[in-house]
Amino acid sequence: MTLSGLIPSEVSTGAAIAICLFAFIAGTSRGFSGFGAALIFMPLASSVAAPRLVAALLLIIDFVSAAPLVPNAWREADRKATAIMVLGSAVSIPIGTYFLTRLDPVTTRWILSALVAALLLLLLSGWRYRGKDHAALSVAIGGVSGFCSGIAQTGGPPIVGYWLGRPIPAKVARANILLFFGASGLFGAISYAASGLITAQALGFSLIVGPVYAVAIWLGARLFGRASEKLFRAICYALIAAALIIGLPALDGVIR
Repeated sequence: MTLSGLIPSEVSTGAAIAICLFAFIAGTSRGFSGFGAALIFMPLASSVAAPRLVAALLLIIDFVSAAPLVPNAWREADRKATAIMVLGSAVSIPIGTYFLTRLDPVTTRWILSALVAALLLLLLSGWRYRGKDHAALSVAIGGVSGFCSGIAQTGGPPIVGYWLGRPIPAKVARANILLFFGASGLFGAISYAASGLITAQALGFSLIVGPVYAVAIWLGARLFGRASEKLFRAICYALIAAALIIGLPALDGVIR
């Protein structure tokens, strides 16, 4: 099968090239800083292809890229605490998925823009939860993350903000985050498959975009330590803001 045969019929060659470029930028951000991939990729890619397709595409390529990190995370994580949070996401992911499948693309993009704007503000605020542990709060945060993941694959900031603020070793916090997204990614894959979002076209397209994303993650990881983390995080925030603005539906017909 040729590369063109792996591109969905509703995606032009130019749009496919653009999506690969967006995946490269998003992957570099994730590889270096550990965040920002969905917040960059989703607004941009949704401006040139259907949100349903790009959400499924990101789920596939990110799940595959992160899978090798799960076994070590399983050994180091606080599995009980993580499981409580995963419970919340397991309930809310199908809800987010439902809205993704039912809303028209433009409405979905406006919701996506609002979510990205809110999550960017959360990142910029430097928020960390430093209160006491409560099972209900953990379930609620997992639920917010799951809904954002279900509708737009943007569930990272609430989880990162919570775990990095806990009085636990950094390696445990990192393992909790990785294990959470490994589990929630599995629930997301099941929910998307049951809703018909993971199609043969999405899987085929992932064979083109996935390697680009993986190389970008590797490159971003290689850049870590070679540049100021503060500077690179500022660049990541700027990229998310630019992606948010460029991806606004209001600009359709102006810059696209």
